[in-house]
Amino acid sequence: MVTRQFRNAFRRGLLAVVLPALALAGCSGDDEELAYIERPAESIYDEALVELADNGFVEAAALFDEVERQHPYSQWATRAQLMAAFAHYEAANYEDAILALDRFLALHPGNENSAYAYYLRALCYYERITDVERDQRITEEARDALQEVLRRFPNTDYARDAGLKLDLTRDQLAGKEMSIGRWYLRQGHYNAAINRFRAVVERYETTTHVPEALHRLTEAYLAIGLPEEARANAAVLGYNYPGTEWYRDSYALLVDEGVRPPEPRGFFGRLTDAIF
Repeated sequence: MVTRQFRNAFRRGLLAVVLPALALAGCSGDDEELAYIERPAESIYDEALVELADNGFVEAAALFDEVERQHPYSQWATRAQLMAAFAHYEAANYEDAILALDRFLALHPGNENSAYAYYLRALCYYERITDVERDQRITEEARDALQEVLRRFPNTDYARDAGLKLDLTRDQLAGKEMSIGRWYLRQGHYNAAINRFRAVVERYETTTHVPEALHRLTEAYLAIGLPEEARANAAVLGYNYPGTEWYRDSYALLVDEGVRPPEPRGFFGRLTDAIF
């Protein structure tokens, strides 16, 4: 979902904001096991940054964790917690990243980098959004996490990007409702189909799926012998999306069933007012 160019820019921005200016040239090349050697926090931290710069994300996460293990009460430990989460994210170890971020936020709720932590947590869900034919639990978690970024940090760059991703997430969830609704419609389960299509119009009215949902409602209501409800949905469709193929199809359906098609220019009101 996120391009490599964006990830690189994102990484550079993080390093500029979160990290102090550090001299990396003196990093240790020691190959001995970290678990048995106590080292200065700065040394381990700098080595982790070198691994991060070389795309050694798993190794970097382990080194950042080692900073906290050896120096749990130092200023480096707090930085290392967040950087370990970032390294896990870059390695696509999203569950490990979420665990690290949840711990960071629980221990440091007022930290200056909290906005970034919440945003990165949302990305860990967003990156795993799958095809609409699959379970959308992750998509729902992405939506909730993105909404939390917007709620907590409304005037930040993180919120602006979260808003864009939230629109795509809602479109995905609407697409899932449409997929299920179409299946019910094909099977002749019209009431179940109507409930799915109504959910799209009510809860996802700004998504790209609304015109089709209104058409499918017109189709379903005609199938169960409720022509006025069908006509009302076609009216909403004609008023809000008059030039679409979905309105032309709904208009043709009504004509075929002997129902007088609506005059779209004469309909006024909110998207859902004429339906519910």
